[in-house]
Amino acid sequence: MAAASGAEAGSAPVCVLVLGMAGSGKTTFVQRLAVHLHGQRCPPYVINLDPAVHDLPFPANIDIRDTVKYKEVMKQYGLGPNGGIVTSLNLFATRFDQVMKFIEKRQNASKYVLIDTPGQIEVFTWSASGTIITEALASSFPSVVVYVMDTSRSTNPVTFMSNMLYACSILYKTKLPFIVVMNKTDIIDHSFAVEWMQDFETFQDALNQETSYVSNLTRSMSLVLDEFYSSLKVVGVSSVVGTGLDDFFVQLSKAVDEYEREYRPEYERLRKTLEKAQNEQKKEQLEHLRKDMGSVCVQGNTLAGSDDASAMGPSELILTRGTLDEEEEEERESDTDDIDHEVTEESHEEPAFRNFMQETRMKYQRSSNPNE
Repeated sequence: MAAASGAEAGSAPVCVLVLGMAGSGKTTFVQRLAVHLHGQRCPPYVINLDPAVHDLPFPANIDIRDTVKYKEVMKQYGLGPNGGIVTSLNLFATRFDQVMKFIEKRQNASKYVLIDTPGQIEVFTWSASGTIITEALASSFPSVVVYVMDTSRSTNPVTFMSNMLYACSILYKTKLPFIVVMNKTDIIDHSFAVEWMQDFETFQDALNQETSYVSNLTRSMSLVLDEFYSSLKVVGVSSVVGTGLDDFFVQLSKAVDEYEREYRPEYERLRKTLEKAQNEQKKEQLEHLRKDMGSVCVQGNTLAGSDDASAMGPSELILTRGTLDEEEEEERESDTDDIDHEVTEESHEEPAFRNFMQETRMKYQRSSNPNE
């Protein structure tokens, strides 16, 4: 019942981002969570972000493989396996706003959103698409990062320290509530790892048995991670058997409370800052537009009051060109197409011929009567 009580804390669904090294059991853990929630009549909304997985052991509401074809991406762009996964995630991230809308529509029916990430953890953690997806979820819904660790492979103190360093880097990269799930407790109990985290001397005794040069670096780093251990939520889980899930949901409920108390105010502040910056940018653009429109109006008024035709604006020149002098009107009328040019030429030729005949007659009379 811990799952139902944790989900009732807020109306928005809780987004659980499951990360971990390849082979740590992330997909099996998501399957076990889905089965556990279905058994409590609290069905989750499941999202698969691994484009290279062959078979999913659980039904996914949203599957990246339905949107992006991993092998086609590799062929089209000439990429290797990791490059194909990164490119597929980048293409999927461009449409993640639609995923957010689907989650919002299902928030009344599903109180948990389980997100399974690619097996190559660095592909999601240190890529731009992983950051976009994580911040999009965290800005709208309570979000918790779950780091799945293979307990059976962490019995060596150096390997354990490597896992903890990676977990620490993810914590400061995502800046979200963080839970370490020590998986495969059916193989080996996780109590030794918890003791190493709580007791520095016990971890140093385990390191003394190591003779490699890395042990000295691990010994120094263990001092640095003491503060990290003090606030870290750790749960031992067996994804195969299903033990430890009640403890996990108790820690998840605490992580959601931590998000509401510490992380949500920060995201609200960032959102308000972004909205304020956008509003100021809009105001600046409107102010520039007003200035531009004002200068145009002033220029139009100046041109309209000027007596010089050359200083007129285009609209005034267009209107002025329609008022012609009488001579220009007569010339334009003489050039129109509806005038009979033959009649016009005869009307001009008749007076000229009459004058020519009169002048010729007068010259002939003068020549015939020279005395006159």
